[in-house]
Order: sequence, then structure tokens, then C-alpha cells
Amino acid sequence: MQMTKLLAVAILGFTSGACATTSPAERRAADEARCQSYGFRKGTDALAKCLLDVDLDRAADRRALDGPYVYGGPGWYGGRRWGY
Repeated sequence: MQMTKLLAVAILGFTSGACATTSPAERRAADEARCQSYGFRKGTDALAKCLLDVDLDRAADRRALDGPYVYGGPGWYGGRRWGY
């Protein structure tokens, strides 16, 4: 009985987590709403620059998570420094 409840909660958690992804169209709409909330008007160069900045920030965040410093920086292995 207890295992069945635990399994049901786990399945519910996994399926609800899968719904959290956004499509590129949804992300673009959210970015436009964000930039328009800053006061930029649709069809202007300022809005385009804001959208570019938002996209560049997102790309920088992805690079920061995938970069060499995630696991302690370059050259670190098992607490010992190597390669320098």
C-alpha cells in the first residue's frame, strides 16, 4: 500500500515536470511581454535590442552552467591540481 502511494507520487512528479518545458514560440512571447513591461514598444529597434539582450543573457547562463568552472575550475582533479 505504502509503495503504491510512493510510486503514484513519483509518476505524478515526473509527468508534471515534463510539462514545464516551453516551446520557442512561448519563450518569445514571454520575452516580448518582459521587454514591453520595461516600456519598449512593439516594432521599435529598442524592443529588438531588448529581445537580443534577453536572449544573450539566457545563452550566457547556459554557458555558465556548462563551463569548465562547474566542477571546481580548470585543472582540478580529485583535489589535486594538474596541467599547469
